[in-house]
Amino acid sequence: MSVHVEHVTCRQFVELLTDYLEGVVDAELRADIERHIVICRGCANYAEQMHSTIELLAEIATGDGADGQPGELLDLFRRWRDEPPAESAP
Repeated sequence: MSVHVEHVTCRQFVELLTDYLEGVVDAELRADIERHIVICRGCANYAEQMHSTIELLAEIATGDGADGQPGELLDLFRRWRDEPPAESAP
């Protein structure tokens, strides 16, 4: 993925985080994201939580008695991430 944004907003950070953690962003965008992590403690915490969650899910999926596959979990997360938000009732 190649997008250079100079200053990554928190919203962009959240949208790009999965690609960043999977290592599919180019070097320039990776640097933009890493600069944002340094200046935004909230996004740094979010990134750490996501990283930890992915590691734990991979351990669960490959651990004793696990029926799931890590790829299935990532696919499920991507579908959830890409779904439009549900409209709330008034």
